[in-house]
Amino acid sequence: MPLSAPAERQHLHTRRVTCQGYRRADGLWDIEGHITDQKTYPFENTWRGALQPGDLLHEMWIRLTLDDTLTVRAVEAVTDHAPFRGCPAITPNFQRLVGLRVASGWTQAVKDRLGGTEGCTHLVELLGPVATTAFQTIGPIVSREQEQKRRAAEAAGAAPRPRPRPPVLDTCHVMDSAGPLVKEWYPEFYTGPKDAAAGD
Repeated sequence: MPLSAPAERQHLHTRRVTCQGYRRADGLWDIEGHITDQKTYPFENTWRGALQPGDLLHEMWIRLTLDDTLTVRAVEAVTDHAPFRGCPAITPNFQRLVGLRVASGWTQAVKDRLGGTEGCTHLVELLGPVATTAFQTIGPIVSREQEQKRRAAEAAGAAPRPRPRPPVLDTCHVMDSAGPLVKEWYPEFYTGPKDAAAGD
Protein backbone atom coordinates (compact mmCIF):
# COMPACT_ATOMS: atom_id res chain seq x y z
CA MET A 1 0.00 0.00 0.00
CA PRO A 2 1.47 3.38 -0.95
CA LEU A 3 1.77 6.36 1.36
CA SER A 4 -1.30 8.46 1.98
CA ALA A 5 -2.01 11.45 -0.27
CA PRO A 6 0.39 14.28 0.66
CA ALA A 7 -0.33 17.90 1.41
CA GLU A 8 0.18 20.40 -1.41
CA ARG A 9 3.92 20.64 -1.92
CA GLN A 10 6.80 21.43 -4.29
CA HIS A 11 9.34 18.80 -5.37
CA LEU A 12 12.85 20.14 -4.68
CA HIS A 13 15.34 17.30 -4.43
CA THR A 14 15.79 13.67 -5.48
CA ARG A 15 18.34 11.25 -4.09
CA ARG A 16 18.61 7.90 -5.82
CA VAL A 17 20.45 4.93 -4.38
CA THR A 18 20.79 1.81 -6.50
CA CYS A 19 22.59 -1.34 -5.43
CA GLN A 20 23.16 -4.47 -7.46
CA GLY A 21 24.77 -7.81 -6.67
CA TYR A 22 26.63 -10.07 -9.10
CA ARG A 23 28.26 -13.48 -8.98
CA ARG A 24 31.55 -13.45 -10.84
CA ALA A 25 32.92 -16.22 -13.03
CA ASP A 26 35.89 -16.58 -10.65
CA GLY A 27 33.61 -17.44 -7.70
CA LEU A 28 33.79 -14.03 -6.02
CA TRP A 29 30.93 -11.54 -5.74
CA ASP A 30 30.65 -7.90 -6.85
CA ILE A 31 28.28 -5.64 -4.95
CA GLU A 32 27.88 -2.22 -6.53
CA GLY A 33 26.30 0.94 -5.19
CA HIS A 34 25.42 4.13 -7.05
CA ILE A 35 24.17 7.35 -5.47
CA THR A 36 22.96 10.56 -7.15
CA ASP A 37 21.50 13.88 -5.97
CA GLN A 38 19.56 16.28 -8.18
CA LYS A 39 17.72 19.56 -7.60
CA THR A 40 14.59 20.65 -9.45
CA TYR A 41 15.75 24.27 -9.64
CA PRO A 42 18.82 26.08 -11.01
CA PHE A 43 21.53 27.16 -8.58
CA GLU A 44 25.14 28.30 -8.53
CA ASN A 45 27.97 26.06 -7.43
CA THR A 46 31.24 27.76 -6.53
CA TRP A 47 33.37 25.21 -8.39
CA ARG A 48 31.11 24.05 -11.24
CA GLY A 49 29.19 27.26 -11.93
CA ALA A 50 25.52 27.25 -12.88
CA LEU A 51 23.76 23.94 -12.36
CA GLN A 52 20.43 23.44 -14.07
CA PRO A 53 17.42 21.44 -12.87
CA GLY A 54 18.25 17.74 -13.17
CA ASP A 55 22.04 18.24 -13.23
CA LEU A 56 23.79 15.79 -10.93
CA LEU A 57 25.14 17.51 -7.83
CA HIS A 58 26.47 14.18 -6.55
CA GLU A 59 27.21 11.01 -8.43
CA MET A 60 29.32 8.37 -6.70
CA TRP A 61 29.91 4.67 -7.25
CA ILE A 62 31.41 1.93 -5.12
CA ARG A 63 32.13 -1.72 -5.84
CA LEU A 64 33.00 -4.23 -3.15
CA THR A 65 34.37 -7.57 -4.28
CA LEU A 66 33.59 -10.18 -1.63
CA ASP A 67 34.20 -13.87 -1.07
CA ASP A 68 31.68 -16.39 0.25
CA THR A 69 32.37 -15.31 3.84
CA LEU A 70 31.50 -11.69 2.90
CA THR A 71 35.09 -10.62 3.40
CA VAL A 72 36.11 -7.64 1.26
CA ARG A 73 38.75 -8.72 -1.23
CA ALA A 74 38.84 -5.54 -3.38
CA VAL A 75 37.28 -2.06 -3.46
CA GLU A 76 36.74 0.49 -6.18
CA ALA A 77 35.28 3.93 -5.39
CA VAL A 78 34.61 6.69 -7.92
CA THR A 79 33.26 10.23 -7.65
CA ASP A 80 31.98 11.47 -11.01
CA HIS A 81 30.07 14.56 -9.83
CA ALA A 82 30.55 16.54 -6.61
CA PRO A 83 30.13 20.11 -5.39
CA PHE A 84 33.83 20.60 -4.55
CA ARG A 85 36.97 20.11 -6.60
CA GLY A 86 38.68 18.06 -3.89
CA CYS A 87 35.90 15.50 -3.39
CA PRO A 88 37.33 12.78 -5.66
CA ALA A 89 40.71 12.87 -3.91
CA ILE A 90 39.42 10.85 -0.93
CA THR A 91 38.41 7.73 -2.86
CA PRO A 92 41.77 5.92 -2.34
CA ASN A 93 41.00 5.81 1.40
CA PHE A 94 38.24 3.30 0.67
CA GLN A 95 40.94 0.67 0.17
CA ARG A 96 40.94 0.54 3.98
CA LEU A 97 37.88 -1.69 3.70
CA VAL A 98 39.89 -4.56 2.22
CA GLY A 99 39.98 -7.42 4.70
CA LEU A 100 36.86 -6.36 6.61
CA ARG A 101 33.92 -8.73 6.81
CA VAL A 102 30.37 -7.57 6.11
CA ALA A 103 28.91 -8.82 9.39
CA SER A 104 27.99 -7.58 12.85
CA GLY A 105 30.16 -4.54 13.56
CA TRP A 106 30.47 -3.53 9.89
CA THR A 107 29.02 -0.04 10.37
CA GLN A 108 31.37 0.78 13.24
CA ALA A 109 34.37 -0.66 11.40
CA VAL A 110 33.55 1.55 8.40
CA LYS A 111 33.24 4.62 10.64
CA ASP A 112 36.54 3.80 12.35
CA ARG A 113 38.34 3.77 9.01
CA LEU A 114 36.41 6.32 6.97
CA GLY A 115 34.53 8.53 9.40
CA GLY A 116 34.77 12.31 9.44
CA THR A 117 37.60 13.76 7.38
CA GLU A 118 38.92 10.31 6.47
CA GLY A 119 36.11 9.64 4.00
CA CYS A 120 33.26 10.95 1.89
CA THR A 121 29.91 11.25 3.66
CA HIS A 122 27.95 10.03 0.65
CA LEU A 123 30.14 7.04 -0.15
CA VAL A 124 30.17 6.03 3.52
CA GLU A 125 26.37 6.27 3.63
CA LEU A 126 26.20 4.16 0.48
CA LEU A 127 28.08 1.34 2.23
CA GLY A 128 24.99 0.66 4.39
CA PRO A 129 22.70 -0.40 1.54
CA VAL A 130 25.66 -2.05 -0.21
CA ALA A 131 26.14 -4.25 2.86
CA THR A 132 22.49 -5.30 2.98
CA THR A 133 22.62 -5.96 -0.77
CA ALA A 134 25.59 -8.25 -0.13
CA PHE A 135 23.49 -10.25 2.34
CA GLN A 136 20.59 -10.44 -0.11
CA THR A 137 22.88 -11.47 -2.98
CA ILE A 138 25.28 -13.90 -1.36
CA GLY A 139 23.40 -15.35 1.60
CA PRO A 140 20.64 -17.27 -0.20
CA ILE A 141 22.98 -18.75 -2.83
CA VAL A 142 25.68 -19.85 -0.38
CA SER A 143 23.09 -21.26 2.05
CA ARG A 144 21.40 -23.23 -0.74
CA GLU A 145 24.70 -24.62 -2.00
CA GLN A 146 25.83 -25.57 1.51
CA GLU A 147 22.53 -27.37 2.09
CA GLN A 148 22.88 -29.22 -1.22
CA LYS A 149 26.40 -30.35 -0.26
CA ARG A 150 25.22 -31.43 3.19
CA ARG A 151 22.38 -33.50 1.74
CA ALA A 152 24.62 -35.01 -0.96
CA ALA A 153 27.17 -36.03 1.70
CA GLU A 154 24.45 -37.66 3.79
CA ALA A 155 23.08 -39.46 0.73
CA ALA A 156 26.59 -40.79 0.07
CA GLY A 157 26.71 -42.26 3.59
CA ALA A 158 28.43 -39.49 5.53
CA ALA A 159 27.30 -38.89 9.10
CA PRO A 160 24.53 -36.28 9.27
CA ARG A 161 25.81 -32.80 9.99
CA PRO A 162 23.68 -30.19 11.72
CA ARG A 163 22.49 -27.29 9.62
CA PRO A 164 24.45 -24.09 10.37
CA ARG A 165 22.58 -21.33 12.17
CA PRO A 166 21.01 -19.03 9.54
CA PRO A 167 22.57 -15.55 9.74
CA VAL A 168 19.17 -13.88 9.38
CA LEU A 169 17.99 -15.06 12.80
CA ASP A 170 17.26 -12.25 15.26
CA THR A 171 18.01 -9.54 12.67
CA CYS A 172 14.40 -8.23 12.66
CA HIS A 173 11.07 -8.84 14.40
CA VAL A 174 9.92 -11.42 11.84
CA MET A 175 13.13 -13.43 12.25
CA ASP A 176 12.90 -13.45 16.04
CA SER A 177 14.27 -16.86 17.07
CA ALA A 178 11.33 -17.14 19.49
CA GLY A 179 8.76 -16.28 16.81
CA PRO A 180 6.38 -18.34 14.69
CA LEU A 181 8.26 -18.00 11.39
CA VAL A 182 11.50 -19.37 12.85
CA LYS A 183 9.51 -22.13 14.56
CA GLU A 184 8.16 -23.14 11.13
CA TRP A 185 11.23 -22.60 8.92
CA TYR A 186 14.11 -23.31 11.30
CA PRO A 187 12.62 -25.43 14.11
CA GLU A 188 16.04 -26.57 15.37
CA PHE A 189 16.90 -22.93 16.13
CA TYR A 190 13.54 -21.98 17.65
CA THR A 191 13.94 -20.61 21.19
CA GLY A 192 10.32 -19.81 22.05
CA PRO A 193 7.97 -21.72 24.34
CA LYS A 194 7.37 -25.37 23.52
CA ASP A 195 3.86 -26.57 22.73
CA ALA A 196 2.04 -27.83 25.81
CA ALA A 197 0.78 -30.73 23.74
CA ALA A 198 4.34 -31.84 23.10
CA GLY A 199 4.74 -32.63 26.81
CA ASP A 200 6.63 -29.54 27.95
